[in-house]
Amino acid sequence: MTTLRVPHFAKGRLLENVSVQHRSRDQAITFLTPEIVLDDLVCGRSDPLPAFGVKMDEIIGLLVATGTALDPDTNPHLQRALDASEQVNVLSRRVLDHLYRMLPTFFDHEVLWNEVHLGLGDTYDDWRPHQVGGREYRLLACPARMVHVLAGNGPGATALSIVRAALSRGTSLLKLPSNELMAATAILATMADIEPNHPIVRSFSAAYWRGGDRSVESVIYRPQFVDKIVAWGGEDAIKNVQSYLGPGIELVSMDPKVSIVMIGHEAFASDETLVSVAASAATDVGNQEACNNSRYHFVEGSVGEVDRYCAELLEQLGIERPRVDAVGHATPPDIRDEVDVLRHLEPAYRVWGDYSGRGLVVRSEEPADFHPTAKTVNVIPVARLVDAVRYANVSTKTVGVYPSHRKAEFRDALVSAGVERVTTLGGGYGDTVGMPHDAMLVLGRLVRWVVECD
Repeated sequence: MTTLRVPHFAKGRLLENVSVQHRSRDQAITFLTPEIVLDDLVCGRSDPLPAFGVKMDEIIGLLVATGTALDPDTNPHLQRALDASEQVNVLSRRVLDHLYRMLPTFFDHEVLWNEVHLGLGDTYDDWRPHQVGGREYRLLACPARMVHVLAGNGPGATALSIVRAALSRGTSLLKLPSNELMAATAILATMADIEPNHPIVRSFSAAYWRGGDRSVESVIYRPQFVDKIVAWGGEDAIKNVQSYLGPGIELVSMDPKVSIVMIGHEAFASDETLVSVAASAATDVGNQEACNNSRYHFVEGSVGEVDRYCAELLEQLGIERPRVDAVGHATPPDIRDEVDVLRHLEPAYRVWGDYSGRGLVVRSEEPADFHPTAKTVNVIPVARLVDAVRYANVSTKTVGVYPSHRKAEFRDALVSAGVERVTTLGGGYGDTVGMPHDAMLVLGRLVRWVVECD
């Protein structure tokens, strides 16, 4: 196999002179990147911010045009990125192709304006006057210098980061993940093809270095270069970024989360209803590479009814869907070892499925000790659906509920527990552009709120 050549993007320029060798995290693929030259990638305090003062209409016009051009069938940058992703990502080519074809949805005109209005109000193009206590103030959302530590579970988080960074008008260095190496440079190169000298294009850089490489990070993560570090990823990635924080640098963290499902007794009204509910639940399980993918299902009913649900869920997990293959990657050894023990502990536990990646369902009285992944679902019977609320906490991202009208019974209790998002079962993949993300109005966190007063 030819060694993968991964370009960088430096303040509007595509850098393709690769010389530094790396190895990807998930698939152990060797790849080459350009050498990191700090001055090419960051904007120092003495350098003017390129997009300061660019009107929001103009920025959104450029983003919409970029979205229109993000077609893998005709865009050579995107074609190369998709080919590269297939080599380094655990997802199949079919699923990756679907995710790449979804990229234009992040650049929709209405969605972009909703993101602006929700996150910045009307304080984005001009200094807005406010009078408080008889004193005159003028307020402006000003651009910041940022590093974005990107997630690699698909190209969507990359697109989302680029959109929000552009709307903030800040300068952004995107740290490329080893399991999604070229989506960022493909989107930025497409933007540069449309308007190569645009201030927004010149505000972006993208480069790969190994996470935790102090020879790089100890230089970049300094207040003279960075106001904010926007970090996606697992616990290790977030803790690594935290080690560099100090006065002058703010962390905007997209923390690792776990999602759950809560299914009411109405699911057992008929065989047809149960099949439909299990299909929606399997959609939320997905490939379990994202925080929105459910891993724990709390089902209101008797053990016999819940076992029926488990059997049907296993069937649905083995069906190919747009975002997930019928057979994913095999069950990790640590889960296999745990489940092998549980198979001998009936009736307290019961197991459906195998370790092939077609699906594995474990029913238990309490949530299992292992972290379900690779299409593994832990199902817990509850006498009342509200009893499941006690298992929700600040690490719970999305709760999918069936039937939809029952969300009102415990929505407030879930919020008090720390949950970020409550949705109807099957809606776990809801878009996040233009809406709060991780319980934040992210765009408002990416800017510096500056006041002028008399």
